[in-house]
Parts: sequence; structure tokens; C-alpha cells
Amino acid sequence: YLYYRTSCTVRSFFAPAFAPSALVVVVVQPSKHIKLISQKLDPSHQTMFAHALRQAARRSATNTPVLQTRNHFHTTSAILEKLNVEGLADKVDLSGQNVLMRVDLNVPLGDDDFTVTDDTRLRAIVPTTKFLLEKGANIILCSHFGRPKGQIIETGKNGRLTPVVEPLKKLLGVDVKKLDDCTGETAEAAAKELTTGDVLLLENTRFHAGETKNDPTLAAGLGKLADYFVMDAFGTAHRAHSSTAGVAEHMELSAAGFLLDKELKYLKGAVDEPKRPLCAIIGGAKVSTKLPVIESLIEKCDSILLGGGMIFTFYRALGYEVGQSMVEEEYIELAGKLMKQAEEKGVKLILPPDVVLADKFAEDANTAIAKCDEISGDWMGLDIGPETLELFKEEIGQCNTIVFNGPMGVFEMEPFATGTTTVAELMAEATDRGATTIVGGGDSVAAVNQAGLGSRVSHISTGGGASLELLEGKELPGVAALSEA
Repeated sequence: YLYYRTSCTVRSFFAPAFAPSALVVVVVQPSKHIKLISQKLDPSHQTMFAHALRQAARRSATNTPVLQTRNHFHTTSAILEKLNVEGLADKVDLSGQNVLMRVDLNVPLGDDDFTVTDDTRLRAIVPTTKFLLEKGANIILCSHFGRPKGQIIETGKNGRLTPVVEPLKKLLGVDVKKLDDCTGETAEAAAKELTTGDVLLLENTRFHAGETKNDPTLAAGLGKLADYFVMDAFGTAHRAHSSTAGVAEHMELSAAGFLLDKELKYLKGAVDEPKRPLCAIIGGAKVSTKLPVIESLIEKCDSILLGGGMIFTFYRALGYEVGQSMVEEEYIELAGKLMKQAEEKGVKLILPPDVVLADKFAEDANTAIAKCDEISGDWMGLDIGPETLELFKEEIGQCNTIVFNGPMGVFEMEPFATGTTTVAELMAEATDRGATTIVGGGDSVAAVNQAGLGSRVSHISTGGGASLELLEGKELPGVAALSEA
């Protein structure tokens, strides 16, 4: 994040996120001529600073000049290589130009199959959309909605995008015209008729079976609607689909929207250039979905705290009995190897020393607390225990960057929600003392919001699978397709 200060003086600042011992001195003269003197900065970083300073100079006319970095801002050179929406607006006069925005409008609906019950994803697209509208662009929104699998479904969670039209009008403060298809002659004609400030919503992209196969014909059809593409759907950035990756080949320039840009900077930056110590709290039911993430994080973290149903596979690798708790037998050996790998790397891989047991998988089950090596009979573990929470509190309190992905137990049931809720509270406390805290994954995000703590963490990720793959170090197709900065 770059913050502007209301003075026009020589200012120097230290930028550890970009290069060790890199001192950057910025001089903004009354004539708005900018001089950038840098030591130990590679060319991509110098370009980024120069771009930011040019923006500062333009703003200096309104008495908002020089730059200072936020001390826990994280980024990487890989992120800086991709064009973002502000960079697009600097390169091109967008007034009257058609811009295709890939967004995520996959919102939940009520029992009437029409009322939007949570508009979080709709609100998330507002900053980028309004920015482009302010630049005079004509906006064409495209999104999937559920999983219709190539079928045209009129209503419901896999149906048409009609339910989001009215909420979008209210959020954007402009009229939104919706089409009944996303490509073809009708769509092309509507795109040609757009004038400055218009917003056009295309139909559910997954009504076309080729969407999820990155069909080049569908991508080309979408490409006929605009000259510029903005990707702002982080939740689908890990999919190589026609509307997320293939379409970029048919655009003059493709850029990341504010939402995508922020996700990349936080999630990628937090693990690649963290303010240490770096701690990852990994939960969830299945170890199979989290092992690649844990393996990657062992190379980057100072400590990893494990919770959720996955821990019982690790217990089995240690030779413990786990009663009726969930275990993925085929991953026991790999769990053991990961523990050994962490030990060799000097990374603290912390398993819960105690758990909350239940005699059945139900909210009215009888419960008990047991040490991790004392689980037996018909009991099953459904949450982490009080001793574990004290241990986690101590570890989280020592860390300056904390990533939380996956619940600690079956938090949907009140008797087994304490672990997840307490970790969410510890994240909020860490944020209050200045740590960078990031929550990713649908269930952990839901738990944090359910506890009313969403505003007290640094960043809540909008993507489940995408955030996991980014933490694994994988390249996201929806990002790789974007233009270079």
C-alpha cells in the first residue's frame, strides 16, 4: 500500500520488502520533476517506484504528494510483472472504450431461487467497476453462476444471472442491462451500441459447455466484445477457462482488477516476503487437500499449526489410536514424511496435544477432553482442546505474519466451534498489535465472519481453491494470461 503525505519535501524510506538494505531517496521538486535515486533495486522494482511516483506527481496539484511505504506491506517481483487496472488506465485512454470484466457473481440465493442472501461478492467488484466508469469506459461484466454444465437453466443457483441485476444497480448507482447470452450476434450488437458509462451484464458463461474447457471459439467470441480485459475474479483465477484465461489472447491489453491485485499481494507476498516470524494455521477435514499446501509452507514458514480432521492422519503416522476419528489411510505415510521434513528444516510443525471427543457426529453428542495419545473406542475427535488453544495462543503471539486456512473443528456445531472461534479471536488480537493476518478458504472465512471479526483481520480472501493453489506456489492461469506491466 502506498500512502500519500501532505508535504512536498525530500523524503527517504527503507523498503525491505523489495530488496535487502535497499535505500530509495525520492525528490519531488516544485516543477513536479521527479528524480529517483536507488541502490540495490532491480529494474522491475525501479519501474514500479517510478510509476507510483508519476502518479504522486499528478496528485501533487491537489496537495497530496510524496510516498511512504506501510511497514508490513508485502509484494514480490512476480506480482509486479503483471499489469493492473491503474496501469491500464495510465497506458490507454479508456474513455468510450469497451472493457470486458471477468467477475465472480456466484452469490447464494434464498429459498425463492431469486433473492441474493449474501452480496459480498457483488460488493467486491464495485471498486474496480467504479474506477473504470470514472475513466469513461463502457463495462461488460461476465461471470459464471453455479455449475449448469453446459445446460441452459432458467432459475436457481445454476441458472441465469437475473437475480444479481437489481443488487448491482444499487451498488454501482447506474443502470445495468442484461443479455441472455454471452457471445454471438446479439451480444456483439449490444457491445457496439454501448456509450460512455454503460454497464452490460452477459449471461452465465457456463451455459456454454466449452467454458470450463477453455474453448478457443468461446474465448474468441468473448474477445469480439471489447479491446481490453480486466480479470477481477480471484475465486476462479486458478481455472484455465475461456472467460478467465483464453479470452486474454484476443485483447489488446489484459489487467488485474483491484480485488485480484490485492489477493495476489497479500497471499503471495505474505509467504514469499513475510515479516517474520511467519505462522500458518492449517485446518480442514481432509488431509489429502492440504498436504501439498503444508509441503510448500514447510519451505517458507517458521511454524505451522495443524487442526481439523486432518490431524488424526498425522496421529496415526505417530502410531496413536484415534478411535472413530476421520483418517485417510493412504496418506499416513506421507504425513509421517512431512513431519520429518519439517524437523529437518527446523520448522515447528505443531499438532494439537489434546482434542474434544464426541460419542457421535451430532450437536447433542456426549463430549470429553482427551490427550492426543489417549483416544480409543467409539469416540471421535471433532475439535481441538483447551491445552492446544493455549499452545496456539503462545505461538501466534510471537508471529508477525499469520495465515489461517481451514477450521479447527466441526465449527457448524456449537459444542465443537470453540477451537475455530478462538483461533479467529487470536488472529484479531494479532492484527491489533500490528501483525499481518490473512484468512483464506470458505469455511475459515465463514467462521471469522460468523464471529464478527472480519473487520479485525488484515485480509479475507475471496477464493478457496485459488488461495490454496497460490499458497502452494502454483501459477494461476487467470493471472498468467494477463499482460506484462
